[in-house]
Amino acid sequence: MNVRLLVTFRDVAAADVPALFHVRTRTRENRYTLEELQERGITPQSVAERLASSYRGWLCTHAGQVVAFCMADRSTGELWVIAVLPEYEGQGIGNRLMSLAEDWLWACGCTRAWLTTDIDPSLRAYGFYRQRGWTDWKLEDGLRWMELYASRATPPPPEKRA
Repeated sequence: MNVRLLVTFRDVAAADVPALFHVRTRTRENRYTLEELQERGITPQSVAERLASSYRGWLCTHAGQVVAFCMADRSTGELWVIAVLPEYEGQGIGNRLMSLAEDWLWACGCTRAWLTTDIDPSLRAYGFYRQRGWTDWKLEDGLRWMELYASRATPPPPEKRA
């Protein structure tokens, strides 16, 4: 039986930051502990500072609880993070969050968006990004770098890329 969830999407506010960490530490793939995030410089304070600068975030709630979120940076075109609780995967929530981020980046004047993900193409995230039109850019530092162009047109040759 396919049941549609009653979910709400909205911008992330500073008061939402603790809930983002709740979601981020519980994802199925690419899961980090709070300690691992802190080692990478990702703390509630650093996320709040990003949101007060060139970053913007969107979240999805169900029954008043944050179940997914996404953040992007207009200054670089980076899709910084997308995280969905496992029990909410496959409901279209990730697609909606990605659309909000991509549309915002295009509205801000970005013509190219990029992200990094796990190098393993068998992971669910890789197929998700590919299905949305993201393409491989490079493999570097143990990460897969992917990109998406606003026009969905043919990307420029590698020597012209940022």
